[in-house]
Amino acid sequence: MARHSGGCQCGRVRYTVEVGLDKLISCNCSRCGKLGSILAFAPASAFTLLQGEDALSEYRFNTHRISHLFCQTCGIESFGRGVGPDGSEMAAINVRCLDDVDVFALKPHPFDGKSR
Repeated sequence: MARHSGGCQCGRVRYTVEVGLDKLISCNCSRCGKLGSILAFAPASAFTLLQGEDALSEYRFNTHRISHLFCQTCGIESFGRGVGPDGSEMAAINVRCLDDVDVFALKPHPFDGKSR
């Protein structure tokens, strides 16, 4: 686990998160597939929103279990909130939005969200 900073393109949304980059997924669901998100998951307690709560809009679809949050100004979904399989609150981090992370050096695992 490492501490990372991240946020949206325009800078209104900023956060820190302690998360590993070894268990990443690239989902092909109707949302993630179009966004090109690479996702890492962290317990909600490891995520701190530093600024921008008032700049976020929410989108829910399918099972409505994941709160997809995007910046109202630039439209970037840098993170989301949801519940893990064990019922614990989680943050879904779009690794492409973490500062100083070379996403081309990462090896995300494909996840077939389209079939779920």
